[in-house]
Amino acid sequence: MDEERKTMAGAISYREGVRDGRPWADEVEVIGPGAADAIMSEMRGWAVSAAPELAEELLARGARVVRHAHVMSCDLERVEPAEVEAPEGFRFVPCDRAPEQVLPAVLAAYPPGHPDRRTDDDDKISEELAPLLEGRLIGPVMPCSLLVVDAGDTVVAGVVVNDFRGEPWISHLFRHPVEAPPGTGTLALRAVQVRAARSGLATLGLAVTHANPAKRIYERLGFVVTETFITVVI
Repeated sequence: MDEERKTMAGAISYREGVRDGRPWADEVEVIGPGAADAIMSEMRGWAVSAAPELAEELLARGARVVRHAHVMSCDLERVEPAEVEAPEGFRFVPCDRAPEQVLPAVLAAYPPGHPDRRTDDDDKISEELAPLLEGRLIGPVMPCSLLVVDAGDTVVAGVVVNDFRGEPWISHLFRHPVEAPPGTGTLALRAVQVRAARSGLATLGLAVTHANPAKRIYERLGFVVTETFITVVI
């Protein structure tokens, strides 16, 4: 995504990108009057991510909600440095497996209807996973990332951290609901926090959909909400 913020009609600034095949105005900020009018007239067919107040105004004018989410951040200086072990019979390994080895666990972790599944198209998820793991989608995969494998070396869970605009960002946190025991995802995230802190990183960020109960787990692990946004399609 282009790092330079763009402006439109003296009303909003935003980062331009692509989301689900649509042009995307991300991180929209109101900089002048008439923001909703400008978006509705000039951004037909766009995805727009904005603070709830502006998003609700767009929804009232006919926009369609895509995602209501919270950005969360963890202060790694507060992370307990104790070593974290994988569940018995499983191992933490580097995030260096081929996308086709990771995909089955991702699809199982986010079945259709899951609040954090962006599309019901398995092929679309598959197409996006390769560039994500290769660092071409939102930024390089960071060394603190890890996968969880079973005794047969099958990937059953993982935490993928990318360098997103210079900040460590969890792009994927997944656990196969059958092949990995409950709590594996939490252990993997704790292990990533420790690794990130030891490597000198200051923070770790993620986004979670409003309806996802995993938000409570993140809160227990020291993540706090720093921003709330709603993405709509105009």
